[in-house]
Amino acid sequence: MAAQFGRLRKGAVNTTVAAVVVAALAASQAPGVTTDDAGRRVTTGTQPSSDAPAEDSATGNSPYYTDLPPLNSPSPAPSATTPVTPGTSEAGIPATVLDAYKKAEAALRESKPGCNLPWQLLAAIGKVESGQARGGRVDANGDTLSPILGPQLNGNGFASISDTDGGAYDGDSTYDRAVGPMQFIPSTWKWAGRDGNGDGESNPNNIYDAALAAAHYLCRNGWDLSTQGDLDRAILSYNNSQDYLDLVLTWLEYYRKGTHEIPDGTGTLPSDRSDDSAGASPTPTPPGTPNTPSTPTKPTAPSSPKPGGGATSPKPTPPGPTPPSSTPPTPTDTVDHLEDADTAKLTAMAGDTFTEKISARAETEAGKGVAKVRVRFTIVGRTDATFSTGEKYAAVVTNSAGEAIAPALKAGEDTGTFVVRATVVGRSVPGLDYTAAVTERAADTLTRTSETALTCTPGGEFADQVEVKATYKGAVADKVAATATLIKSADDPAENDKGPYFKDADGKPVRTLTGLTTDAKGLLKLPKLYADDTTGTFLLRINTAGGATLTVELKVAAAETTPTPTPSESASGSTSASPSPSA
Repeated sequence: MAAQFGRLRKGAVNTTVAAVVVAALAASQAPGVTTDDAGRRVTTGTQPSSDAPAEDSATGNSPYYTDLPPLNSPSPAPSATTPVTPGTSEAGIPATVLDAYKKAEAALRESKPGCNLPWQLLAAIGKVESGQARGGRVDANGDTLSPILGPQLNGNGFASISDTDGGAYDGDSTYDRAVGPMQFIPSTWKWAGRDGNGDGESNPNNIYDAALAAAHYLCRNGWDLSTQGDLDRAILSYNNSQDYLDLVLTWLEYYRKGTHEIPDGTGTLPSDRSDDSAGASPTPTPPGTPNTPSTPTKPTAPSSPKPGGGATSPKPTPPGPTPPSSTPPTPTDTVDHLEDADTAKLTAMAGDTFTEKISARAETEAGKGVAKVRVRFTIVGRTDATFSTGEKYAAVVTNSAGEAIAPALKAGEDTGTFVVRATVVGRSVPGLDYTAAVTERAADTLTRTSETALTCTPGGEFADQVEVKATYKGAVADKVAATATLIKSADDPAENDKGPYFKDADGKPVRTLTGLTTDAKGLLKLPKLYADDTTGTFLLRINTAGGATLTVELKVAAAETTPTPTPSESASGSTSASPSPSA
């Protein structure tokens, strides 16, 4: 049976215990973190806040475990000679769960090095959200052995978030629930989900996928988690609660002091939750089961003195009409629909940034723009395109004209079309879809990098390899697909059946090469060319995506020989007449 959480109530943490433990930990906490006179954990300076609605957070502000770390330091890690000491077992993290956190940190170090995400932050959130996937109850692939589900977010003690996934992730087609070891709500997982174990799927019930998704979630908005302000903002965006922030920071510092690996399934299970009354044992309440409210005690009317002394109860005054609620509507409440704000055609070449930006306008029913409304842009469909932030989504607040302009789109290597969907955060109005197209990389010009004539003798090999440079509108055209064919003539591009040739992997002659690609500098160097016994002038034609064409001349001729001179009869070899002796 899927585990579920109970109903959210205030006063979740045992105040006395929390005050003592946190006060003892305060000296070793993150910079800028202290305790107040009551022993409560506070941060110095301006405290960042997150006023994002529940549906715009990772967990929908679902309940969480409130257990505090022990006072004993987790260092050193236990070994055969230094066994686990009492109070340090909490420092043990199940092997697969720990591996997932560290791999997520490594991935973010490559993709978003400026975020400075420590894996210990993922461990702290994982501890608070699910007790490290229920003490590491996962299989070798990282999938939880049973679903980890939060309560229905039905507004009964929680935020109200109607179903957004048809029950695909949480099995509930009426309301959303937080799902998996990192407790993502389905609407957040749709754009934040990642494939962390390389199986081609993004599954919130998989610790590798969930840890990588949480890492990217915490590193969005250009936050640098090595700074206290950004770290606090990131944690608050995960679950918008000051108590949650303080608790996660406490576990973060505890894990930073040292951890050790333990076998899967042997982790310590938390016992206290934010939806339990102080000190109560965590007995889950089935979602949707309302608590029976206690009958309020009828107030005793104050006595008033009688004219001659003594007191008497005054006659009750009939209650007047209850004034209607006058809560003013928020800007979001007034939005009736989204309109395209003159977005130009969205096209880009693979690897390039789109020059056009998407602009949506939030309007009232009368067509008036609405300012200060959050509009989320989400890339949907099979594509590796992202926004310039590196994410598949972006949330933008509308300006005074009601317009929200999304960050620039960056094309990946996948060609074809995809959709960017604009929706109003916190308002159920139809989304607005924009179609974007990615074309293959192209070149419009090819030039040889050398002017050396390409010649060869029959049966020999050409001394120089053909190298060309591709450009597009004067810029280097990298990763452009190309073909090279030895053709019959300038007017007949059919493959020649004689003359120069390339060799395949088996050494056999080939006269057409496909699957060629220019390098990062736009250069393409062809393999060596060989000649058969046919002499003459031959043509090599190179074509690229985008229409660039270059024809290269190849000559095969017998080597020129210098004739050896025939020795002529030497004049010195002839006999001259001898003068006659004088008489």
